[in-house]
Amino acid sequence: MRALVAQLRAELTMVFTNGETVLLTVGIPVVFLVFFATVHVLPIGTRHPLDFLVPGIVALSVMSTSMTALGIGAGFERGYGVLKRLGTTPLGRPRLLAAKILSVLAIEIAQVIVVVLVGLALGWHPGTGGSGGAHGIETGPAVAAVVLGSIGFGGIALLLAGVLKPLVNLAVANGLFVVLLLLGGMLLPLTKFPTWLADVARLLPASALADGLEHALGAHTPVTGTDWIVLAVWAVAAPIAAAATFRWE
Repeated sequence: MRALVAQLRAELTMVFTNGETVLLTVGIPVVFLVFFATVHVLPIGTRHPLDFLVPGIVALSVMSTSMTALGIGAGFERGYGVLKRLGTTPLGRPRLLAAKILSVLAIEIAQVIVVVLVGLALGWHPGTGGSGGAHGIETGPAVAAVVLGSIGFGGIALLLAGVLKPLVNLAVANGLFVVLLLLGGMLLPLTKFPTWLADVARLLPASALADGLEHALGAHTPVTGTDWIVLAVWAVAAPIAAAATFRWE
């Protein structure tokens, strides 16, 4: 347990002392939230922008941490031989992976707190759904969606990091982040997409997470069965694929 705690502390220290990582995990989501909340350019009808934006930015934060940050970091550690060396220490591979998973969850908790606080400061009223009446939020489904999304994105991250060279992984991870940002329904509703593109986007974990969080946090309505199925499939398939292909060096 002591080795796990020490590695977890090291993982968190590396994240929060790296300016670029802090910018990616906290700064960019907050900037997106503040910008689109104050500049009314989103085609979301009569709803308050924050009812759509806050859940979407939470989903964006989860994706940036569990896929982009984790994948890029793991890719370079693998390329430099760090993972191989740590795996042969008394820490062992299981506790190494556990430390990385726990660090991702800790960072996501911090991100969600920051995004929610900024949203509240901007005038967000959770659970109103644009109807004018406050109904609260669906905490349980929101947490479950975040957990499933984190597992799915983490599996994608380790799948890329485990087979690609570090610089190639860096380019692919950033490119995939942009694609999922555009198609994930985080900043632009899928109803504004062409039908065929919206149908494809709904099969992606980004859109399922964003839509699920919008139901749970913004509209206080049940998360759709389609969203649960998509999140569950990615949460199972991506880690299995990563485990089957990951190379430690």
